[in-house]
Amino acid sequence: MANRGPSYGLSREVQEKIEQKYDAELESRLVNWIIVQCGEQIEHPPPGRQHFQTWLMDGTLLCKLINSLHPKGNEPIAKISESKMAFKQMEQISQFLKAAEIYGVRTTDIFQTVDLWEGKDMAAVQRTLMALGSLAVTKDDGCYKGDPSWFHRKAQQNRRGFSEEQLRQGQNVIGLQMGSNKGASQSGMTGYGMPRQII
Repeated sequence: MANRGPSYGLSREVQEKIEQKYDAELESRLVNWIIVQCGEQIEHPPPGRQHFQTWLMDGTLLCKLINSLHPKGNEPIAKISESKMAFKQMEQISQFLKAAEIYGVRTTDIFQTVDLWEGKDMAAVQRTLMALGSLAVTKDDGCYKGDPSWFHRKAQQNRRGFSEEQLRQGQNVIGLQMGSNKGASQSGMTGYGMPRQII
């Protein structure tokens, strides 16, 4: 953890809002998935944001996780270091993030290294792991281990083909976004520049 003093004022309010997005139920699901997916004797962390952060902070579990989603011999991270040095651990987190992006996780779903290392936004870490799990379930390539109901399947491409006649028919329809011309008339309108008739 970084040696930072407590935040006050607006900074504190922003941090509290970020912390409210953290989901304890999702944490337990992610912990269970990581333990099952990695397939090793991994110690279950105590519940809580702080423990979850400490559990993932060195980056080794994240690297093992992304490697387990690839076939044997095709792992994206060749060497996983057990080093206690801060820059090595942050480097491993960065390697995981690059590998996750190559795997197919959108850039907008990927957390920043400091979000995990300093515990700034653990909800973002959860979002990345959720996106990774959803992608693994959707790919269905045999590398995913665990309960498929833990994650949502991502929508697959569904192309639609329209004939020329159908396209021509669609041009004659007034879309509801443009409003409607039904029931419109000019009855009761007076000519421009004339005073209003009050009877």
